[in-house]
Amino acid sequence: MGREAQTKFAVHESIKKRCSPRAFSDYLPTFEELGSLLEAARWAPSCFNGQPWRFILARKDQEELYQTIFECLVDKNQKWAYQAPVLGIMAAKKTFDYNGKPNFWSDFDCGLAMGQLVLQAEILGLSVHIMAGFHKDKAKEVFNIPEDFEPLVAFAIGRKGDPDTLPEEYAEQEKAPRERKSLQELVFGKEWGKPVEWLE
Repeated sequence: MGREAQTKFAVHESIKKRCSPRAFSDYLPTFEELGSLLEAARWAPSCFNGQPWRFILARKDQEELYQTIFECLVDKNQKWAYQAPVLGIMAAKKTFDYNGKPNFWSDFDCGLAMGQLVLQAEILGLSVHIMAGFHKDKAKEVFNIPEDFEPLVAFAIGRKGDPDTLPEEYAEQEKAPRERKSLQELVFGKEWGKPVEWLE
């Protein structure tokens, strides 16, 4: 689709090609492929090796579980996510196992785990779309998620599909060029807001 990231410095092809599709093909990822994604997440770094991430995951052929996850999504995401062959929810443990104290870094650690899952997906020819738009309270209720866990995001996994199968508003977004802020806007030196010299 000609949507590879345009980078100032060289990055791995899987990073350049990564995007968050809404259109998915009907290819059903194998359990071996899904296991590979989850292994990538499992080996992410975390504070005190706390590994606060937990996943609920279903393929479309696991109809009851898939539908339960789907019904946790907000309406706007349901309009396209019904195509996704795999749906999931990620939750974070908010306390450390070793001492029971609050883990203020659990969300960050879960982000690292999801990042590794996303890149492993790209390596296998799959894509992941992460969603903030889901009903956390409903997810906690229907999946009996314990009080010291917080649902963070929902996500869809599959192979990229044809954008023209989507409602028009989403199809246009799917075809639009990908954009990011420049490194000069993101990386500072001694003076906040002023890029480090080697980026100017």
